[in-house]
Amino acid sequence: MDISTALKQAGDAMAKAVAHVSHDFESVHTGKASPGMVENVMVDAYGTSTRLRDIAAITTPDSSTIRVQPWDKSILKDVEKAILAANIGFTPVVMGDAVRCPVPALSGERREELAKVCRDMAEQGRVRVRTIRRDSIDAVKKLKASGGATEDELKKFEKDAQALTDKSIASINSALAAKEAEIKQV
Repeated sequence: MDISTALKQAGDAMAKAVAHVSHDFESVHTGKASPGMVENVMVDAYGTSTRLRDIAAITTPDSSTIRVQPWDKSILKDVEKAILAANIGFTPVVMGDAVRCPVPALSGERREELAKVCRDMAEQGRVRVRTIRRDSIDAVKKLKASGGATEDELKKFEKDAQALTDKSIASINSALAAKEAEIKQV
């Protein structure tokens, strides 16, 4: 391993950490209906447990309703029961050939709880990024000890790794600010 490879690997790992935090933010319910809120609900149908997105079409006809239309109408009750059991904060209703899930508006207290959850997710992401920086610097220090790098190369690597870390943490912070603004929007 050389220093440029180590820097590229650290940058890639940090980018994955930022993407992971952004993906985590998408799972947070903001009072606006989103298919992502129910797509991973596990439904017991046909004798097995299956993800809802694999057995139904999930749409949002308006900003406060999720509509789940199973491809097989015989499992409507199973879908309703699974969404209710998932305890995601809304009560499904069977209407014709689909299940409607009205998404309730968030209270101010609940908005604060969700903002706190997002801040925790962001902090976990920042810790992950710092850990990647530390591990990559340790790897280059070992390379230097074995004679594969000079002191100057190590110092330059530390500076470049810190720049990548700062950029990644800034990305996480801006995603957090956007998510908090979305949560607090009434």
